[in-house]
Parts: sequence; structure tokens; C-alpha cells
Amino acid sequence: MADAPTPQDSSPPDRRRFFWPGGLSARLLTLTILFVAVGGMIALPPALAAYQESWLLDRVRAAETVSRISDIAPERMTLDQREQLLQGAGVEWVAISTPDVGLRLVLQGRQRPQRPYLVDLRDQGPGSWLGGPFNTLFGGDGRSVRVRAEPRFIQADFVEVVAPDAELKQELWQYLWRLILVVAFVSTLAGVLVYLSLNLFLVRPMQRITHAMERFRADPEDPEARVGISGRRDEIGRAEAELSRMQADLRAALSSRARLAALGEAVAKINHDLRNMLTSAQIASERLAALKDPKVSQALPRLERALDRAVKLASDVLTYGKTEEAAPEPQPVPLAAAVEAAGEEARLSPKGVRLVCDVDPGEQVIADADQLHRILANLLRNAREAIEHQEGRGGRGEIRVTLERIEGASLIRVADDGPGVPPKIRERIFQPFAGSGRPDGAGLGLAIARELAQGHGGDLTLLDAGPAGATFELRLPGAPPRRRAGRKSA
Repeated sequence: MADAPTPQDSSPPDRRRFFWPGGLSARLLTLTILFVAVGGMIALPPALAAYQESWLLDRVRAAETVSRISDIAPERMTLDQREQLLQGAGVEWVAISTPDVGLRLVLQGRQRPQRPYLVDLRDQGPGSWLGGPFNTLFGGDGRSVRVRAEPRFIQADFVEVVAPDAELKQELWQYLWRLILVVAFVSTLAGVLVYLSLNLFLVRPMQRITHAMERFRADPEDPEARVGISGRRDEIGRAEAELSRMQADLRAALSSRARLAALGEAVAKINHDLRNMLTSAQIASERLAALKDPKVSQALPRLERALDRAVKLASDVLTYGKTEEAAPEPQPVPLAAAVEAAGEEARLSPKGVRLVCDVDPGEQVIADADQLHRILANLLRNAREAIEHQEGRGGRGEIRVTLERIEGASLIRVADDGPGVPPKIRERIFQPFAGSGRPDGAGLGLAIARELAQGHGGDLTLLDAGPAGATFELRLPGAPPRRRAGRKSA
């Protein structure tokens, strides 16, 4: 039996051609040293050219001095004396060019078989000036350099000397290595100083922010994942502040999601039993309808409406559970009657928190009747509970409902004389599980009401939240005409 083929490794091959440090600190240090070293290397050719020019000019000035000595008594100087003067000047021969005589050989030493190369210090371009030291360093051994320069101590057109370049080459090499050592030391020192400075002011804060992000991704509830605010006013400080706000928002969103998931799971478990209970209540209401008691007949329609709404909500698994809100079916709805029905469900009474409906009974709005009832009931219930929880009120207060038509829209305002809305929850009052001002509140009522309002193409906003009471505005598109005149308060 043949052996099974060995599975091939599917991991991508490592395509890195050279080592590159992964940390930001190591990259910063490497780049700083590299850039300073490159800058120093760029400065090497001008430094070498200046050094060679200075060395050649020293030889020319020494040759000028020797030429003046030889001109004092040329017939008395012996050959050995001439050789000593040339050796002292570091040259092999000296010539001077004058207008009347031309080029005149002043002192002459031994001749070399190789022809010297010319360096004219009077007229040098940038290329020849920068390339001169490298011609000396890499041009071979045993050569001589022929130098022309302007005279300083004598009257002449120029002074020309010939000198061996062995000593110049040796000194250039020594000077080059000294420059390389200086550049290496300066680049390393500058790199370390820049690294320490940037690491303190940039890299370390970025590492702290990165560490906080990694900890937050692993566990958003970890206290160590909270980024510290340094109070800096630069981009690092702004990044810290924005990251802190983002973490707070994400924690709130995750908490809301967790509570929503728990709510959906709990509703799914009780939904079946709840529907059975409501079905039993409906059967009991049908039996009550068979009775001829006038009081029962008067209260029965409200009970049936309440049971119908409860059955519908249970069938939809409530809002913010596992299903989305059904699309509204807008139609003209008498607003005063809707407010009165919502007030009854919100348990408003003249002896406690009473409802004042400043809406003409003939006024209508375009809305889904069932969803409008839920919006108004949530608003009225929240207002009643806020008033009842306020100390020193004795559970008594007032909620006023008004209607205004503006630019083809119906604006329904619900104002109470309660404690208002605390400043710390005003910005998130419409967020589920985050907008409740009471410890026992779920924070779903206003979120549900706003979603229903936006489903109609309108909105629910908080107009006023001061200590004199809160005012909410429900905007619904459309402004149908009134059916009849009148005024009713409850």
C-alpha cells in the first residue's frame, strides 16, 4: 500500500528580505542613527576637499618662502642646500610665472618618471574640488601632484610646485578615519538623545494607549483597560480623551446589549405562559359580558381594549425583544380621546397626579391609534412616576397636554410640574436601559416611544428639563382638520 501524501504547509512563506525591528522604539532609534549618519557622510567630501586644499596651500606658501631665499644669492647655494630647502618645504621643485619672463624654474630636485597630475587652486569647479581628495586616495602609489596657486609673498602671476602625494594621501586617510569616528559618535549620541526624548513624549504614551486598547479588546470590564488622561493639549492628549470617551460609549453599548439579550431571552421564556394567561382573561371577560350589571357593562369595553393590546404585545414578544416593531398604519385619530385613554392606563386621577388636556375634542392627528396610545401612555406614566417619587409632594401634581399645528405637522406637548430631568441623563434619556432617572426604572419607555414616533416619520424630543418640570414634544406629520369645536379637561 502506497504511503499517504504528506500534507503541504499552507502558511504563506516569509517574504522578508532583511531584518526590520518591529517595535516603534527600535525603529525610531535605528532611523535616527541612520539619518544622522547619512548626514555626516554627506559632509565628508567637503571636509576632505577643504583639508586637501589647505595642505596644498601650505606647500605653496612654503615654496614661496624658499624661492625668496634662493633669489637672494642663487650663485652661492650648493646643490645640497637646494635639496635641504626643497625638503623643508615638502616639494620637489618650484616654478614662478611672471609677465615679463614667463614660467621660470626656481628650485629643482630629483625627477620622477611618472608625470604629476595637475591641481589648479585658482580655478576649481565644485566637481573637481570635491573629487580631488578621492583622486588622491585611490589614484595609486608613487605619484606626484602639480599645484598652481596665487602668490602671497612675491609679485608673480602664479606659483607652481610639484610635491609627492604620499604624505597627503596618508594624512587624508587619517583625517577620513577621524571624521568617520566623529560622525559615528555624533550620530549615535544624537540618535540616543532623540530616541530618549521622543520615547518619553511620544512612544511611551502611544504604548500606554495601545496597551489600554489591547486590554479593552480582551476584557472591556477590566479596570486596567481604562486609558489614563494625562491632560496634554497635543494630539496625544486628544487621542487619550477620545479613546476614553469611546471606551465609555462602548461599555454603555455593551451593557445595553447584554440587558437587551437578557430581556429577549426572558420574554421568550414567559411569552407562552403570558399568552395563555391573557387568553384566560379574555374568556373571563366574555363571561362577564353575559352579565346584565350596568357597572360591569360600563367597565368592560376598557378591559377588553386593554386585553387586546396585551395580547398583541405578547404575540410580538414586546418591543426590544426578538422582533421589530410593526409598521404603523396611520389614520385620523381623535387626540383628546387618545390622551384620556392613555391617562387611564397611566393611572392618573384628580386626587393624585391629574391630567389637564388642553386639546379640543374635535382635533385629530395622523397616527396609528394603537402605537399613539403606547407613546402617550409611556409619557404620562413616566411623568406620574417622576412626580410621585419627588419628596414633599405627597404624590400630587399636574400633567398638561397641548396641541399645536406648525407647517403641516402636529406638535403634541406633554408638560409636567415634576422635578425635571437630571443633567447627567439628559443626553442619554432616549437610550434603552440608560435613560432612567430612577433606580428601579428600566429606561425602556422613552426609547420605545421615540422609536414609535420615528416610525411615523416624526420624532420625540425633550424640550425643557429644568426644575419647574419636563416638557416632551411629539411631532407627527400631517395636520387633519377638526371634526367639531369644543374643549374638555379631565
